[in-house]
Order: sequence, then structure tokens, then C-alpha cells
Amino acid sequence: MVIAGLALACVGALVWWLGPRLGHGDGLLPGDISFRRGSFSVHFPIVTCLVVSVVLTVLMRLFRQ
Repeated sequence: MVIAGLALACVGALVWWLGPRLGHGDGLLPGDISFRRGSFSVHFPIVTCLVVSVVLTVLMRLFRQ
């Protein structure tokens, strides 16, 4: 579990570091909702959550068998 957690943290750090360099400056996928009014902003990463859920489900099913 510790190794899996460290691996996931490394992948997350890599994605966070590469995100702006790959053209996703604000980190939002198409379909994510973002409201900005003056100094107030709210973000709902709906599509990002769905993508992460599908990827993790596929990985867990692959490692389970």
C-alpha cells in the first residue's frame, strides 16, 4: 500500500508539473465548470473526476487479476 501510494503521488506530481507545459494552463478539461466573478471563483471538475475514476477502475481491475 505504501509503494502504491508513493507511485500515485509521483504520477500526480508529474502530471501537475507537465500540465501547463502540455497546453492545459488552467488544468480544466472540456466539460469542467468554472465560475469567476471579480475576486471570487468556483471550480467543479466534473469531467476530470469521471476520467480519474475510469482510469483508476481499469487499473484496479487489471492488478486484481
